[in-house]
Amino acid sequence: MYKYFYLVLTMMAFVLASLPAQASIYIVGNTPFGNWNPASGIEMTDDGNGVYTLTANINGSVWFVFADGLTSDWTAFNANHRYGPTGNNSSTVELSTDYRTQKSNNNHSYKFTGNGQDYTFTFNLNNLTFRIDEYHEPELPDPNALEVGDVNGDGEINISDVNTLIDILLGTWANYDTQKRADVSHDGEVTIMDVNVLIDYLLGGDFPVPVKEGYDYVWDDEALPEVHLNVSLSEWNRLLALYDANAYTTQYVMGSISFVKDGETTVIDSIGIRLKGNTSRRRPEGWYGETHQAGNTDWHHAHFGVNLRKYVDDDAHTIQGVRKLHLKWFKDDPMYVREMFCYELFRRAGVWTAIRDNYCRLWLHVEGDSKEAYYGVYELLEPIDKRYLKDRKSRFGSSDGYLWKCRNGASGLNNPNGDIWYDDDTDDRHAYTLETRTEEFDSAKVQLQNFMNLINGLSDTKFYTWIQQVTDVDLLLKTYAVNVAVGMWDDYWNNANNYYLYFNSRHLHDYKFYFIPYDYDNTLGTSLRCGNQEDAGRHDPLNWGVSSNRLISRILAFDDFRAIYINHLKFLVTTGNAMMDRQTAQARIRAWHNKIAPYIDNDTGEDTSIEDKPASWGNHSEYNLLKSDGNNFFTVKAASIAPLQ
Repeated sequence: MYKYFYLVLTMMAFVLASLPAQASIYIVGNTPFGNWNPASGIEMTDDGNGVYTLTANINGSVWFVFADGLTSDWTAFNANHRYGPTGNNSSTVELSTDYRTQKSNNNHSYKFTGNGQDYTFTFNLNNLTFRIDEYHEPELPDPNALEVGDVNGDGEINISDVNTLIDILLGTWANYDTQKRADVSHDGEVTIMDVNVLIDYLLGGDFPVPVKEGYDYVWDDEALPEVHLNVSLSEWNRLLALYDANAYTTQYVMGSISFVKDGETTVIDSIGIRLKGNTSRRRPEGWYGETHQAGNTDWHHAHFGVNLRKYVDDDAHTIQGVRKLHLKWFKDDPMYVREMFCYELFRRAGVWTAIRDNYCRLWLHVEGDSKEAYYGVYELLEPIDKRYLKDRKSRFGSSDGYLWKCRNGASGLNNPNGDIWYDDDTDDRHAYTLETRTEEFDSAKVQLQNFMNLINGLSDTKFYTWIQQVTDVDLLLKTYAVNVAVGMWDDYWNNANNYYLYFNSRHLHDYKFYFIPYDYDNTLGTSLRCGNQEDAGRHDPLNWGVSSNRLISRILAFDDFRAIYINHLKFLVTTGNAMMDRQTAQARIRAWHNKIAPYIDNDTGEDTSIEDKPASWGNHSEYNLLKSDGNNFFTVKAASIAPLQ
């Protein structure tokens, strides 16, 4: 009996190990759901077409689990749980495609449902053991904790990682996290050099130490830098007075900064500090008309802009070449993660126009105070300005064109006679503001007006040809797919707000324009009845915005462009792509929370905890990010994208 038992198990191990992707298998468990007990016999038969049936008679009952995709890590599967005295004419419980299979080394675990409860079936190909236990939601590993060199993500660095790396070079698709682990040479791409370095490591060598400089130094996602702002009493009171005179002031006051990262401190004097934000503008201390109250200070979270070269224009007034910093508090985001997630998702998806951002910790010291005030965890953002264009010059083709900031105020690219102006260093706000080459405003304005006329006035046939000449349509649609997937309703298409446009040439017609995404704090379930929107999670991705903002809707009117857009949307929510399917998204969020949670409490007394809910003023308070119920935003969004054709 035992010879037969082990012979069958050995055969089963061989079959399981050799099954191709998408092969299918029936697994048997016993009741009640305890340890596997095949003492009464097991039989496996090949039903053909890659389908195998394993049966056993255990206490008169047969229990089946059906699964596919056995060879894939963390891939979705469809499963039926059959039960009955013989397995014949049994009822079936359908499980959704949201469930995952977890493969860790040679352990395979599957989730299924029986008698109204969830269970995990686990088998191990090494020691041929089987278990059925109560199911507990597995936590994916912190993607940032996976070691560079562990290309296949199995927790070890060995020759199999070399094989995986070679497969990538030969064309096998690899997701964002896998490519990061494969870049062992730290040059930003996966090449044959990485194979050489990995082999050298396996032979006893060392991986090269990454050197982060410039923008990579400031926006280092592995660090949590400290930012210390210092302001004299008179300059701080002047900042408060500027706010009282005009809450949207863009005027600077003078101060200094200490930037601390990895034990290194950069100190710069004579910098400019100002307030930032739109509807999130706040007085950073006290109330209207009050001056600084030393020893009894009523601090408030506020956004700050830092211009290191505002008063002294030399190389010493930079942090490794970085000239400006934006410091943003997590207004209306109790999760401390929404904008961070969105910008990182843009980067994962290959939208290179998205800015860099990172967490930091912020302190503020006013001259005469006994200690500096701790403002807590902030978001450190890359400004969109001349330096932003220069840093991406090779991709834009030129950094000498016209950059426009477009904000709420009818910036729907539908009114050439609208509020168009330039950054004149005043506190005035405009729908379209020219940010570069302001001395050429008249020419830039004519180009923008002509651009609007073409969007709205060309025939369908001419528009189809023109749009491919003046932009990278695939990049634009990928950008907008991310935009819609994260539920960004306060955008160009719906609310005529929150984006930049860059024209890489000053010629009236001969240019490429680029859509630059901006301001993503009201996303991931923070919803509002606005424009064409009532539900940022469930709203139709093909009819996202209002009809008068025509750029995206005109592009999507063409079948080939619409297919590209839908493919990008589906790619984002597909399991295994490490974009925004629920489990991998949750893994990244938990990793960020682990990083910042000890530092959330702060001297303002505001936003002192992390809570899984959207903004209080939204119209869909049910959304969450870290649960696995029907109100999880990632689950809801995937369901809204799935039917698209």
